[in-house]
Amino acid sequence: IHVIGPGGAGKSTTGEIVADLLGCPFHDLDRLFEKRHGNIDEFIALRGYAAYAWENVETYQEIEASRPAVLALSSGFMTYPDDAHPRLPTIRQAIATLSSTVVLLPSLDLEECVVETLRRQRARPLAHHRTDAREAEVIRQRFPVYVALQARKITTMRPPAEIAAEIAALSGPFSLPQPDSSARAL
Repeated sequence: IHVIGPGGAGKSTTGEIVADLLGCPFHDLDRLFEKRHGNIDEFIALRGYAAYAWENVETYQEIEASRPAVLALSSGFMTYPDDAHPRLPTIRQAIATLSSTVVLLPSLDLEECVVETLRRQRARPLAHHRTDAREAEVIRQRFPVYVALQARKITTMRPPAEIAAEIAALSGPFSLPQPDSSARAL
């Protein structure tokens, strides 16, 4: 199960609950990236966003795909430029078309989504050096991408356990797609 959405949408919180409900592993791509490369903001400051996107795709490909799992993607993963990594378009297409992919958004209304996402991000430790204006612009740029994905959209302005139960019920007994050389982590 791939969980997609902006930072603060509830991907990690909800994804962990879904994994517990289904009795499978949970992977948070941001945390996996940090284990490999350290703090994301520091990495971007030192090496740039393009290097971050490249390494994030590489990190994604390292996730073991031999058994079902829940994976919270980084907020920008589905919005990276096509040339961020040679395998990205294939991986992104595979994720977008999986029936087990869900997009979490606080609201399907852009402005309500921006307001709620900013409110949630202010409560997070990483928010101290980011401005609301910058974060609002990022959300506005990515929102159309999230909404355009053919995956199921789930709004998250309710308890995480309720959202997780909905996702778990949708997944049923899920089977793994057959991995190929272009999208190993699927």
